[in-house]
Amino acid sequence: VVWLQSEQFLTHLTRLFRKCRTSGSVYTTLKKYDGRTKPVPKKGSAEGCESSDNKCLLRASEGKKQMSTVVNSKEVNTFQLAYSNLPRGNMDGLRRGTKRTKGRRPKQQHSKGHQLPAFTN
Repeated sequence: VVWLQSEQFLTHLTRLFRKCRTSGSVYTTLKKYDGRTKPVPKKGSAEGCESSDNKCLLRASEGKKQMSTVVNSKEVNTFQLAYSNLPRGNMDGLRRGTKRTKGRRPKQQHSKGHQLPAFTN
């Protein structure tokens, strides 16, 4: 996992979206980050659990290529505006899904000529 600054993360994410425009997928995740890199034992003391400075951890991956960044609470608004434009501007290669009909399915003929009952879900 490559750790980047927020501006570098956005530029690399833009390149990743352009690279995967025709084929491939980009997965992004966002979660709260408290700065810990090791898990806290269950029976241990809960010191440092509440942090006054909330942070967000963003990860992006495409195949085996992964990158991450941490955004401080002071920078969240500016980063969110810049980040929200990236997926919106690069989602033009999506395929439209097929619609299912809500009516009954036609009855199928059995191999010996008998009609099978139509099952509805």
